[in-house]
Amino acid sequence: MRSRAVVVYRRTELDELLDRHGTRGQAEFFLRTRGRTLDEVQRRHDAAAAARAAVAGGLPEGWALAEVERADLSRFLVAPEDVMVVVGQDGLVANVAKYLDGQLVIGVDPEPGVNTGVLVRHSAGEALRLLRAPESAAVSGLTTVEARLDDGQSLCALNEVFVGHPSHQSARYLLQVGEYRERQSSSGVIVGTGTGATGWCASIAHDRGGRRLPAPNDASLAWFVREAWPSPATGANLIEGMLGGSASPGAVTGGTAELVVTVESDRLVVFGDGIESDRLTASWGQEIRVGVGGRRLRLAV
Repeated sequence: MRSRAVVVYRRTELDELLDRHGTRGQAEFFLRTRGRTLDEVQRRHDAAAAARAAVAGGLPEGWALAEVERADLSRFLVAPEDVMVVVGQDGLVANVAKYLDGQLVIGVDPEPGVNTGVLVRHSAGEALRLLRAPESAAVSGLTTVEARLDDGQSLCALNEVFVGHPSHQSARYLLQVGEYRERQSSSGVIVGTGTGATGWCASIAHDRGGRRLPAPNDASLAWFVREAWPSPATGANLIEGMLGGSASPGAVTGGTAELVVTVESDRLVVFGDGIESDRLTASWGQEIRVGVGGRRLRLAV
């Protein structure tokens, strides 16, 4: 099969401003009222465009090229032989991960020093060198998290999975982890990987006085219940722990393979890595099982 580089990108702030305000003059006025300049936004736009152009224009001979914007990922068919070149911020790599099954991912940072560079580790030039010999690239296998509904639907994420009410208000459900069960009302359950340990999970762990979180390659997950409400009908004891083997930071011992949520509301949603538009919906009585994903993200390091 012919090799193909799939360049994944996200619309820039300048693109969004022009869509909203129509002209550069109106966009510049809007930014000026907020103490910002169009030059700053233009520089970031140009950096992203230059990185994409460098990758597209420097592909090895015989390679095909496809470009896909983040909003279109759910409708894009990824082939087994594709190499994904993600140009943008770390979060964009996480957005791509759920659609892959073993394809190599090369993260390109268009703004070194601005992005944290945890997942986008390469310049455009380094990415092209990797594309010339992708089979020899050093690869890190990052753990994913998977949610499965009892009707066969499933969803995979690189950072974390959220289970809760569509508007993040109180959700009612029965939570089961191993031998422990508790009926709860909360603003949702977060189950995160070691890669996601620098994001949503890190914030929750910090607010609870610091909790040990897994590393990106660990075959384990951390889970947290947000704002559990104690009442005569609901508890707030089963609020954090680990899945997959290592010792728990909370009330539940490690080694439990999955967390089970039985819906006791009209509906709950499940989404991964902050993409609420691409979600699963579970109705009253359905079970949602969350555990370590069967696929790892192959990230070039």
